[in-house]
Amino acid sequence: MTTRLLKNILLSTMLAIVSLNAVAAEVKQKFNDLTLNANLELANGKVPGDSIILMTHGTLAHGKMEITNTLQNLFKENGIDSLAITLGLGVNDRKGMYDCATTHTHKHTDAVDEIAFWVNWLQQQGVKNIILLGHSRGGNQTAWYAAERADESIRKVVLIAPATWNEKYAAEAYKERYKEDLMEVLAKAESLVKNGKGQEVMKNTGHIYCENTAVTAESFVSYNKPDMRFDTPYLLNKIKQPVLVFAGSKDDTVKDLDKKVGPQVKAGKIELSVIDGAGHMFRDLYTDEIVEQVVEFLEKN
Repeated sequence: MTTRLLKNILLSTMLAIVSLNAVAAEVKQKFNDLTLNANLELANGKVPGDSIILMTHGTLAHGKMEITNTLQNLFKENGIDSLAITLGLGVNDRKGMYDCATTHTHKHTDAVDEIAFWVNWLQQQGVKNIILLGHSRGGNQTAWYAAERADESIRKVVLIAPATWNEKYAAEAYKERYKEDLMEVLAKAESLVKNGKGQEVMKNTGHIYCENTAVTAESFVSYNKPDMRFDTPYLLNKIKQPVLVFAGSKDDTVKDLDKKVGPQVKAGKIELSVIDGAGHMFRDLYTDEIVEQVVEFLEKN
C-alpha cells in the first residue's frame, strides 16, 4: 500500500468520524396549528446529550440569523449541543425575517409558550439539563419564561443584551418613529379587545419595527400595554437559576444595561459581563468572547 493511498484512507476515515460526531438538523414540530422550525446542532452524536442550550432570537428575526448561527457553530466546536428556535409569530413554517406586509396576529407572550413547548420537546428527547439563552427581545422572553414557567430541567440562563423597558421611553420612542401618540393608539386597541373585537385588524398602524402595517388589536395590546415584565432587569430577581447577562459597551439598542443590572450583581444573584467595544449584535470576535465566558459559566457548580 502506497503512502499516498494510506493518507487518503486515513483522511476519509477522519472525515467520516467528523460526519458522525457533528450533526446539524432542521426540526419541525406542530404547535397550536402552526409548524414551528428549529435548528439542532449536535456536537457529539446523532441524538442530543444530557445537556443542551435552547436559543431564542430577537425581534421579528429567526433562528438562523447571524448571531445565533455563529453561536451554534462555536458551541459545537466546544462540544456543546444547541437548539436555535424560530418563533412562529403567527406564520406557519416561518423562515427568515418577519415580513412587515404580513398582518401581525402574534403576541409578545407567544414566545414564552413556544419556549415551554421546545423545553418539553427536548425533555422527550432525553435531555435532562437545559440552558436557556436569549438575545435582545428574545432575552426578555427567555427571562419571562425562566421567571414564571421554568421547571427543574432548566439549569442556567444566559441573556445577551436582553430588552429593557420603561413606559415614558416607550411612548417617546413610538412618537418619534411613527409620529403618533402611543397611548391613543393603545386606547383604541384596548377598546376593541374589551368589546370582543381583539381579532379586528388595525390598518396603517406603526407596530414594533413596521411602519403603516396591519395589526390585530390584541397583538398591539400585547406588545404595548404597560407591563414591568417587558423590563428584563425587573425579572432577574424572580429567576431561581444562575443567570449570566451580557452587555455591549457600544450597544445603541439596549442602552445602560450594565447600570440597570448592576444592583442585582452586587446582591450576588446575577453575573454581568460588559464586553468592551461590542454593539447589539456582538459580531466577529465578540461572539467568541461570549462563548468562552458561557463555557466557563456552564462549568461552574
